[in-house]
Amino acid sequence: MRSALVFGGSGQIGVPVIERLLADGWRVTAVSRAPQTDHGELKWLRGDLQRVEGLPQRVDAIFSLGPLDHFSHWYSNTALITARVIAFGSTSLETKQESEDLPERDVAARLGDAEARIFEAARQRQAAATVLRPTLVYGAGRDKTLTRIASLARRTGFFVLPGNADGLRQPVHVQDLADAALAAVESANAHGRSYALPGGETLAYAEMVKRTLASLQPPARLIRVPMPLFKAALAGAHALGKMQSLGGAAVARMQQDLVFDIEPAQRDFGYAPRAFQPTSGMFFL
Repeated sequence: MRSALVFGGSGQIGVPVIERLLADGWRVTAVSRAPQTDHGELKWLRGDLQRVEGLPQRVDAIFSLGPLDHFSHWYSNTALITARVIAFGSTSLETKQESEDLPERDVAARLGDAEARIFEAARQRQAAATVLRPTLVYGAGRDKTLTRIASLARRTGFFVLPGNADGLRQPVHVQDLADAALAAVESANAHGRSYALPGGETLAYAEMVKRTLASLQPPARLIRVPMPLFKAALAGAHALGKMQSLGGAAVARMQQDLVFDIEPAQRDFGYAPRAFQPTSGMFFL
């Protein structure tokens, strides 16, 4: 029986990854800050990447499903032995490099540094690391984009977007990410590489939101307004302490195409994500 150590196992990607590992016959040790319940071949440890007691000395694979920069520092310093590392990063490494917002540029820089740190540590230990970069994640009701949109629209009955919010997107379901992690760990072609993991369909931002609103019970209405009017309304919301996560750079990206090449992941480990057909249950409403 192969063994895995999982960080971020209680998160939106971690839950389906652990389910897949157990279904495939792995023994899993998972780390969580909150108390969790052991069952079968799943053992939970209380702690985080700063401090956790009871870690095994050796595992067949480590899966990092939380913040990549924190994991990269832990992996660089740990004495734990493993031959395989699967770590989730983000396509924000590419999309936010030249953002107008300094904090977003910092996110991109830290993601790049973290990937380099992981690959160098793996090289020194003669281990094989793979970094997976999802695009816009949905499906577990815990994402910060579509679930927030769905939650607000359910309360109001509508959602407002700028009229030119037609930049292309590739939303990806959490279960497809879990499948990718388990496929990548088996692939020798994926050693020492990073992969974008877009969803199986490319569609305009407004169409993505429209389908999300249509999945609600009852469905909500999409309202599109001129950009100046949208910015004025957003400024009013910010003044009231609302919609703080939606800054100027995020609004600008609604007009930009954020599209990534699926072919490398398809070629190297058979990645085959679903099209974007959301249901209300995917937002836990």
